[in-house]
Amino acid sequence: MIPDMSGRRARRPVVEPNPLDGQHAQWVRTYATRRDFLGAAASEPARRAAERFQTEGARELLELGPGQGRDSLFFAAAGLTVTAIDFAEDGLDQIAHKAERAGLNQAITTVQHDVRRPLPLPNASFDACFAHLLFSMALTTEELERLSADVLRVLRPDGLVVYTARSTADPHYGAGIAHGDGMFETDGFIVHFFDRALIDRLATGSELLEVAEYEEGKLPRRLFGVTMHKR
Repeated sequence: MIPDMSGRRARRPVVEPNPLDGQHAQWVRTYATRRDFLGAAASEPARRAAERFQTEGARELLELGPGQGRDSLFFAAAGLTVTAIDFAEDGLDQIAHKAERAGLNQAITTVQHDVRRPLPLPNASFDACFAHLLFSMALTTEELERLSADVLRVLRPDGLVVYTARSTADPHYGAGIAHGDGMFETDGFIVHFFDRALIDRLATGSELLEVAEYEEGKLPRRLFGVTMHKR
């Protein structure tokens, strides 16, 4: 209790927890209890991205939000050197274990980090960045703008950015608990749904090469697949 100037005791203001901050624990629990939560095979966006990376001569890849490593291992097996950044320690431990079993541990480096903070990486250190659904996590538009600019910082000139995000055409858009800024929560997971205007907004400093549409999973989830060049 805090005394006020009149001698009466004022109540300490109640600070409500930010639901976006609880997503770390949600993902840690999920990865700890559900191995290969998103499947073991590489995603279709990763397969398409690998073809473009090969065409463009990319060698060093930054992967944001690798989850349990299904795409990380695929990229490493295709000859890329992968730096995989995620905030969920359990998922990163699983990636490291899988990489060692597959003989790919020299090709994959894992880094525990919350992408709401600046990337702990030097300027111009990667040829490409891949993020399957990381941009659709519980990140505000302002945080996405900062992240997008930071990704460009760590890319070399003409570096590629390939990311996917769930679209406003997705069956879950508008369902569950609304958190504002295009975010809705279902079964404990908060998703930021994208429209084309947000894609254009995040392309500042880049040249948009392609905006594709995907379907994934049983719902199915509807995704945008975005490919950009750093200018």
